[in-house]
Amino acid sequence: MGKNFWKIINDLISESDLIIEVLDARLVEATRNKEIEDKIQRAGKKLLYVITKCDLVKKETLEQEKKRLKPCVFVSAKEHYGTMILLQKIMELAKGKQVIVAVVGYPNVGKSSVINALKGKKSAGVSSKAGFTKAKQKVSINEVITLMDTPGVFSYQEDDEQGLALIGSKDAHQLKDPEGVAYAILDLFIKNERKQALEDYYTLSLEHDSPEDILEELALKKKKLRKGNTPDTETMARIVISDWQRGYLQ
Repeated sequence: MGKNFWKIINDLISESDLIIEVLDARLVEATRNKEIEDKIQRAGKKLLYVITKCDLVKKETLEQEKKRLKPCVFVSAKEHYGTMILLQKIMELAKGKQVIVAVVGYPNVGKSSVINALKGKKSAGVSSKAGFTKAKQKVSINEVITLMDTPGVFSYQEDDEQGLALIGSKDAHQLKDPEGVAYAILDLFIKNERKQALEDYYTLSLEHDSPEDILEELALKKKKLRKGNTPDTETMARIVISDWQRGYLQ
């Protein structure tokens, strides 16, 4: 991560009273940035975890995260769930004082959805200031909360291929090990008992329960074959990854 990245993050932390770190419910640990969290805590600023896409994981998983990450709020843009709870939590953390709130996170975790949910129909900025890739727009949400309407985007380390692919920062066709990434994606559906979602999207019935077997089965049923009619799992893996990154697989 370059100097410019750290300047942006340091400025954002400096100007905010409360920082929301947006995490994907399916990839909570993968979408945390411990280094940024440490910076926020060292600066004496409040940190609130907002876990998005909570409709895509089992309730038991959410309960475990709630015990581990404090304070945290669960939201789902698809189910229109959690916005009022999030606003209430921000007000609680503000303790009656005016606060500037910033939103940070990796690409594709749902930062924009969180920002838009907080803004509601409000769009008039109270101030603009150059410094980010675009001007930092501040939006008054109510008499207590001012939202910094420019999300801070984290960058993955370039050698973390699986992390880059899962978050959508590395194209499926650039991957050296597409099967490994596809296994990780399929495993998320299996662990959250959502194999039906795979069957619905690919319009087929799956007989197997392991990521390796499912990838082979998908390749065979979708006629992605090598010579000798053996399953072309590399091609099928890139298709699965691409469908995941484009949001077709949820």
